[in-house]
Amino acid sequence: MSTRHFLTLMDLSPKELGYLIQRAVELKTMLHTGQFHEPLRGKTLGMIFEKSSTRTRVSFEVAMTQFGGASVFLSPRDTQLGRGEPVEDSARVLSRMVDAVMIRTFDHDTVEQFAEYSRVPVINALTDEFHPCQLLADMQTYMEHRGAIRGRKVVWIGDGNNMCASYINAAEQFDFSLTVACPEGFDPPAPLMEEFAHRVTLERDPMKAVAGAHLVSTDVWASMGQEEEQAERARQFADYQVSPALMDRADPQAVFMHCLPAHRGEEISHDMLDDPRSVVWDQAENRLHAQKALLEFLLAGQS
Repeated sequence: MSTRHFLTLMDLSPKELGYLIQRAVELKTMLHTGQFHEPLRGKTLGMIFEKSSTRTRVSFEVAMTQFGGASVFLSPRDTQLGRGEPVEDSARVLSRMVDAVMIRTFDHDTVEQFAEYSRVPVINALTDEFHPCQLLADMQTYMEHRGAIRGRKVVWIGDGNNMCASYINAAEQFDFSLTVACPEGFDPPAPLMEEFAHRVTLERDPMKAVAGAHLVSTDVWASMGQEEEQAERARQFADYQVSPALMDRADPQAVFMHCLPAHRGEEISHDMLDDPRSVVWDQAENRLHAQKALLEFLLAGQS
């Protein structure tokens, strides 16, 4: 059987993704009811971080611990990758020592190249182009609160960044429509918009975009590595703040998500995270459960 990787949501079938969401809910229930489940005893996850993180590191480390396995944290200071070793060489060596590799980095080509030369599953824990693990948590959260997302209207407000790109993939894989509201010059990648034109539409006016929405999601205006653009981006995105008033234009049953960390007073109003329509804390917790389902699937198969 060939090694399976998870670099974007398109690496799994809609049926497999549906299984992961259901399994994540089951694993969450098992954890909260004190049921031990250690399918990865004796397994080790290598975690390569070229971008810092709170939720990603903690969720993957705790996931391996709860599954009876282990994890090894590797920063640029801890690996030869940080000293110029070719990605393919690092992949060949590390994949002989660990059972899976999780990479959080800048260039998406890095995870693709690593996967090409790896003997074990490679998981994209974020690149500048995609963030598929976050979407697993988002889809789980929506299902827990509102049921199936199929046929629903989802609205992305803000930069057409890696999160937006993964939402475009999710629209195809989970069968919903996506409206992207962003200022000119910050559109999602044109190839993605063209490939999934049957799923995604662009709307410059956020007030119009959220009309009838069942899920509204956003992200910071300046992502990691874009700090020097913060002031200019704040000016460009001033009309794209998500607030309770904006949410009032969505469907009465709409929920709000943010992948965190959030900048209150910028992409969200100061009171948005505390709004009853906000499910961001469940969303953050579900990174743990969704990634447990993913690790189990890649390393032990379907339960």
